[in-house]
Amino acid sequence: MTAEQKPGRKHILTVVIEDYFQVGAFSHLIPNGYWGRFETNLERHTERVLSLFAETDSRATFFTCGWVADNHPRILRKIVDAGHEIACQNYFHHPIGELSHDDFAKDIRRSRIAVEDATGHRVEGFRIGRGWIGPRDLWALDALAEAGFKYDLSLHAPLALQGVVHKHRGPFGSIVEVPVSRLSVMGRPLLVCGGNYLRQFPAWLLQKSVEDWIAENNDPLVLYFHSWELEADQPKIAAASLLQRLRHYRNLDGMAEKVRFYLERYKFQPIAEHLDLALQPAAPRPLDDLPVEAENWVPDIRSDAGKIPLTLVIPCYNEAETLPYLEKTLARFAEKGDSIFDLYCILVDDGSSDETWDLLHKSFGTLDRFQLLRHDDNRGIAAALITGLGQVQTEFAATLDADCTFAPDQIFEMMALMGDDVDVVAASPAHAQGVMHAVPAWRSFLSRGSAFMYRCVLRHKLTSYTSCFRLYRRDAIEGITVCDAGFCGVTEILGRMDLAGRRIVEYPAVLETRLLGQSKIRIFRTIAGHLRLAFRLAKQRWLGRPLPEPEPMASEMQTAGADHNDGR
Repeated sequence: MTAEQKPGRKHILTVVIEDYFQVGAFSHLIPNGYWGRFETNLERHTERVLSLFAETDSRATFFTCGWVADNHPRILRKIVDAGHEIACQNYFHHPIGELSHDDFAKDIRRSRIAVEDATGHRVEGFRIGRGWIGPRDLWALDALAEAGFKYDLSLHAPLALQGVVHKHRGPFGSIVEVPVSRLSVMGRPLLVCGGNYLRQFPAWLLQKSVEDWIAENNDPLVLYFHSWELEADQPKIAAASLLQRLRHYRNLDGMAEKVRFYLERYKFQPIAEHLDLALQPAAPRPLDDLPVEAENWVPDIRSDAGKIPLTLVIPCYNEAETLPYLEKTLARFAEKGDSIFDLYCILVDDGSSDETWDLLHKSFGTLDRFQLLRHDDNRGIAAALITGLGQVQTEFAATLDADCTFAPDQIFEMMALMGDDVDVVAASPAHAQGVMHAVPAWRSFLSRGSAFMYRCVLRHKLTSYTSCFRLYRRDAIEGITVCDAGFCGVTEILGRMDLAGRRIVEYPAVLETRLLGQSKIRIFRTIAGHLRLAFRLAKQRWLGRPLPEPEPMASEMQTAGADHNDGR
């Protein structure tokens, strides 16, 4: 090291422990309730951060949300064992404007309990999970002081007094504000000391700004970054816009070296050490003091006979990227529905050209009540559904996409609509009470446009006919065939049931945009297919002309997994 590196003066370093799917750039695409469905990279990139700190003899304060503490406590203990401080954010990542005063107080308490239970140490500091605390939100600082927090790192400029550590005094005592340093960039003071700014701005410009700031200020420099920023190779969120992708993925490959430059040049310490706060064990709490997890609630729809026999049928085509997400989603659904459903699952690989079949075996091949089927060539989503439905032996079957754009938790409420005279419950995000969350305009147009056309032809006047997400009675799907093996065949299944006199009811569903992998829909081909199908259904209904017979499938099918004949 040169003489100018590692001076005796100590500065403050903070790290936000955050996974690639929890980031602010994707917050409108990925609700908090979906975090548990993603394959986590948290341990891997946290290890990279700890290794970098060990190599440079640096110590920091790590901020974590309560959800991470509850789901990954081992990671937090590893951080503490390495000599770093743990502080907390909200339980989930909420901007301050989304929480009432009471909700904020409950949320920070819940998060603090989770973090202290995970680490065994008292939490002294807080940082807001998303955004900053502004001029209208100073009540939050009073709530933090009342809750016993000693410091906060959430204050927005210019309230942050140009980056000077100071006390905020209120009715419940004082709390120390530790604002992120505002650097002078091109003559303007900006809050750019870390994170996205450290990645996006030219290195030479920020390095000079840091040097100037340190030379002009006696207070410590406060630097921050996110743990995921040290991992260039991470899953890509397909639904993100170009601007969001630039914000999140740009310059990730050079971030580790940018951080290393500052760690080798300057000496860093945790916030608690700067404030002379001694590490304390967490205070014991009575067992009934823990918060209740409301997310586990499900309606009780069991019949007097006990559990409801249900098979999930899921077609898969080139879904290697999405299978870890699917695996976690199904595991959470099975756990929540354990007391309600006697659950089975059939996954059909429709001749994938990627690693889908091998990954299906790896994730599900040894699990009880899972059956894996495979077409030797790609036939189409409707053909895969027909193959899977043909193997169903339970009283009910639900079909859903492998990308989980429809959350399977909605099956609980769909089952409640399955009366004795109902054959199909069809999910519709276009329903007046349905939701299309961040769904591309072309997909909404295709769904609504085709629905108008089919309402003119079929008996049931639904708001959506194209959704794969449905709940069937077994006797309604026995012997079902389609002449269109692709996306239009999904609608054809519903059309055939409509003309056969089956009763169909609609469920106002929530449709999320596809987050991982790419959509397989070919828009113009699908539009042409729907026009052709509507014409055929009209001829059958009004002229009595039957639909064409399905073309024979020449390819073979492979099968694997548990035998579902037992116990059904």
